[in-house]
Amino acid sequence: MTSSLLLATTIFTKDVIKQVEDDLPKISTARLSSGKNRDYEWQIVWRNVLGFVYLHAATFYALYLTITGRFKLYTYIFALTFAILAAMGVTAGAHRLWAHQAYKARWPLRLFLCVLQTMAFQNHIYEWVRDHRVHHKFTETDADPHNAKRGFFFSHIGWLMVRKHKDVFEKGSTIDMSDLEKDPIVMFQKKTYLFMMPLLCFIIPAAIPIYFWNEDPWTSWYIAAIWRYTLSLHFTWLVNSAAHIWGNKPYDKYIGATDNKSVAICAFGEGWHNYHHVFPWDYKAAELGNYSTNLSTGLIDLAAKWGLAYDLKTVSVEMIKKRAARTGDGSHPSTEHTNKSEDDHHHPENPVWGWEDKDMPEEDRRYAEIHKKVA
Repeated sequence: MTSSLLLATTIFTKDVIKQVEDDLPKISTARLSSGKNRDYEWQIVWRNVLGFVYLHAATFYALYLTITGRFKLYTYIFALTFAILAAMGVTAGAHRLWAHQAYKARWPLRLFLCVLQTMAFQNHIYEWVRDHRVHHKFTETDADPHNAKRGFFFSHIGWLMVRKHKDVFEKGSTIDMSDLEKDPIVMFQKKTYLFMMPLLCFIIPAAIPIYFWNEDPWTSWYIAAIWRYTLSLHFTWLVNSAAHIWGNKPYDKYIGATDNKSVAICAFGEGWHNYHHVFPWDYKAAELGNYSTNLSTGLIDLAAKWGLAYDLKTVSVEMIKKRAARTGDGSHPSTEHTNKSEDDHHHPENPVWGWEDKDMPEEDRRYAEIHKKVA
């Protein structure tokens, strides 16, 4: 998944603002490399490294507080609830709504999801979407911010410890972002992010247990703020790492992304990654008929029932079966008894980042199903 996570310190100086500006893509026509070998000099971002050291050391301290019983049960319940809500802002919001345009949302829902996404601290929506669209368009190449071909550690957390490869900037400048630039909620969040993010992600969640049930301030900070945030980061990162290494490939065995049920549970439906890379414009991000491993879909369906979400795009059963038979690894139920010799004739698919990608096949657009459609 997705996702563009640039760790920042809680002390916001001119250097932080300059770092954000330096990470913006520069227009270039350089050729995209294969991405398997390190052919550029890594520049370590020490601020991020030190930030991660603090987060993980503080998380172990939070575990010590837990083991020694120095916490109130309400604090853990609150931390988990807060983490789930923040995750919905990433999965249903930044990912499926803004990055892939898998459905449309009225402004109250967009505002709600924007607030939740800010609570998650995974960079503002505009940068998150830009990096995620690049990830889909140029997956597992040097232009992929968390290129899985560089190994588990790099794709999980290491990519946040070094400056991005120049191809991420160059190819990122080719991605159409005009839809987000027209969204006033997204652009307002971008302008106010350095103020709103620490307030919503750290200060408020740490203050609530202290104010409402007299939790110890020290305990509240380490459990409700730091432990909760660090745990949510790792669940998100598993989509970039584990779901590109372990799992089945029912829809396309020629790509790195896999379907991984464990990751789907941890990431609220984002672990059905082989399906998602084949059909990135499906609002469910999976071929599922229930919500047991896809809470994000449940939220979108509930919003659609209330009229806040509409034009929910999904894939027809016929299209799924055809794709699974053509390029799948045989693990899809509809292909268990097919002739495996058909796999000898593979035509590489053109990756797309979502519904409005100019390279999206017309056949996919024609056979897509759109629920709750508004004229």
